[in-house]
Amino acid sequence: MATAAADARINLSPKGYDSFRVLGANRIAYLDLAGSGNETHAHLVADGRITVMMCNFGQPPLILRLYGTGRPVLPKDPDWDELAAHFTILPGTRQIFDIAVETLQTSCGWGVPVMTLDQERKTLVKYHAKSDEAEWMAKTAGRNRSIDGFPTTPTDRYFRGD
Repeated sequence: MATAAADARINLSPKGYDSFRVLGANRIAYLDLAGSGNETHAHLVADGRITVMMCNFGQPPLILRLYGTGRPVLPKDPDWDELAAHFTILPGTRQIFDIAVETLQTSCGWGVPVMTLDQERKTLVKYHAKSDEAEWMAKTAGRNRSIDGFPTTPTDRYFRGD
């Protein structure tokens, strides 16, 4: 996922887990877990633009880019339940990015290495599953700005995935 806001750094975040959904011909969604920052949220609120890139690490070599605009949907938002129904909520879930795809592009991927997936890293989900909710909320309470000072909205509740 790549986002940018005017006069801000470009944010590029690799993603994993079972967190991506196609919701329609021009609509996709991504389940976001709390991590080191909330840059995607800040950029989408400030600017809205987002690019999703997918690579086939097997055969045939292929890259897919989806260009569009997105918005963060938090648990307190009216359309949370409709979006959340498409996912298994994981420990640490903080929001879902609802993305309107405006255009897409494919390219050859000939320079992308051939790799295999051994396994998902379980570290982030395990961290959130073991975290004390009150401590986590206190720790993240002051995190309401991006690296470049754009505002973010912290999630209104903490999902343990139970």
